[in-house]
Amino acid sequence: MSFIHDFIEQFGIVFAPQSDLKPWELIPNIANILEDQIRLLDDNYKVYNGVAIHKTATIENGVVMKGPVIIGADCFIGANAYLRGGVYLGNNTKIGTGCEIKSSIIFNSSNIAHFNFIGDSIIGNNVNFEAGSITANHFNERADKKIAVVYKSEIFNTNVEKFGALVGDHSKIGANAVLSPGTILDKNSVVKRLELIDQFNKL
Repeated sequence: MSFIHDFIEQFGIVFAPQSDLKPWELIPNIANILEDQIRLLDDNYKVYNGVAIHKTATIENGVVMKGPVIIGADCFIGANAYLRGGVYLGNNTKIGTGCEIKSSIIFNSSNIAHFNFIGDSIIGNNVNFEAGSITANHFNERADKKIAVVYKSEIFNTNVEKFGALVGDHSKIGANAVLSPGTILDKNSVVKRLELIDQFNKL
């Protein structure tokens, strides 16, 4: 399968040591990876308790961030958002009111509207999630919870129980849509409002 940089420009620059990893190999180690990155940040970031916030970022009231977290330049995080488990936000990323972001990477100029859940995922540049859309990261209903992914009609076993989605640059996810665990979306993908993406249904 293609590596992450085929879906997301600049991935190999920001995460150079991890550039050859598949997404489900990277995400379980995201907390350790971000801890190392925080040590290398310049003095444009204020770091406290493992949370690094660029001086140009805006953080509204009631936001909870459990490190390691990196918030890039000109980011906006709306009231009562919750970031945990290792979160990286690229420059000019907007996280709306009441969103939860868990163990995820979100690249530059992407918008997560409000009341969204992004779990164990890698989201590209200039991606828009409308309100209420979700990346599901766990098969609660299955006895065997190991996640497999489908890409170009080929099945890849991840050997992990928590993985959400890899969403390519410039994709659009409609309101109240759900990306099933293990979703892989190419650049410029469009998911309709209320749509359920389960790529195994296309085999």
